[in-house]
Amino acid sequence: MAVVEELQGIEAEALAGIAGAGSLEELDRIRVAVTGRKGSLTKVLRSMGSLAPEERPVVGKRANEVRAAVEAALEARRTELSQAALEARIAADAVDVTLPGRGLSQGTLHLVTQIKQEMEDVFCGLGYTVEDGPFVETTWYNFTALNAPEDHPSRSARDTFYVVDNAPEGKEAHVQGESDVLLRTQTSGVQVHVMERQKPPIYMISPGTVFRPDTADANHLPQFNQVEGLVVDEGITFGDLKGTLDYFCREIFGADRATRYRPHFFPFTEPSCEVDVSCNICHGAGCRFCKGTGWLEILGCGMVDPNVFEYCGIDAERYTGFAFGIGVERVAALRYDLPDLRMLMTGDMRFLRQF
Repeated sequence: MAVVEELQGIEAEALAGIAGAGSLEELDRIRVAVTGRKGSLTKVLRSMGSLAPEERPVVGKRANEVRAAVEAALEARRTELSQAALEARIAADAVDVTLPGRGLSQGTLHLVTQIKQEMEDVFCGLGYTVEDGPFVETTWYNFTALNAPEDHPSRSARDTFYVVDNAPEGKEAHVQGESDVLLRTQTSGVQVHVMERQKPPIYMISPGTVFRPDTADANHLPQFNQVEGLVVDEGITFGDLKGTLDYFCREIFGADRATRYRPHFFPFTEPSCEVDVSCNICHGAGCRFCKGTGWLEILGCGMVDPNVFEYCGIDAERYTGFAFGIGVERVAALRYDLPDLRMLMTGDMRFLRQF
């Protein structure tokens, strides 16, 4: 019977294709080609209506046998291919436990911290101690004991973050009340604490964070770091101050950098000056970075005003001293030619990894 022979051919071809299928995708194509809606076996089953009544039982039985054989072969081959794929995936994902593990990338200190520690090392090498103090101070330690007059602009709420204002009623706020509490605007208050509890000689620096209500821009930050220094001893002169700061500038910026001292005013020192270092880009010739001057401002300093010694109970007739203040972020910017201080605060790892 021709239809039965056709079924035998379909079965033989399907079983051969199933046995040779190398992937689940190929196996699925064979299934669709044989038992799908337009498959070869389905076409035979749909043509049974045209057969003679006596042929239909024979053809139907044989068609069911072919379908069963093909489906059984498909299932068996699918199991084999799935197991093989699983074993291949396990082999690909296998871990050699004898190999060393992947090392984690180590972090580094932030550039500001690196610069601050390097500055500390310079002064510690000169015999200075590193002193710490509170971030929250009173106006006594932040202003009055440092010889800042009550009408000094820095006492204004526009220049200082006040936490508690205890100024007497009717008085101007943040000026009269000596118990006003504020976020320190400078680390000089630490110097007052040290002078109150320690007798001279004093050789110290006070690194730390300070706070001022400045709008963040290329040259200002509302929170930044300072390293302030104080020396109190017998016979201290401006020559000692100059020699110390010249040494510091050479250690931080390089032996080829020159320094310049310009007269200035600070309430807590007299005489006072600002210190410049020669521009590292033009080497003093003048360029856009140094605004054509050949110099870059780096710090403020001066001889301690005798009034400060009196506030702290130190004999100004016997002792003299000098003080200085340096912005850590500014040192970093000048040392690495950073055009904007805000770059130090963004947390951009592409920038920070350079240091």
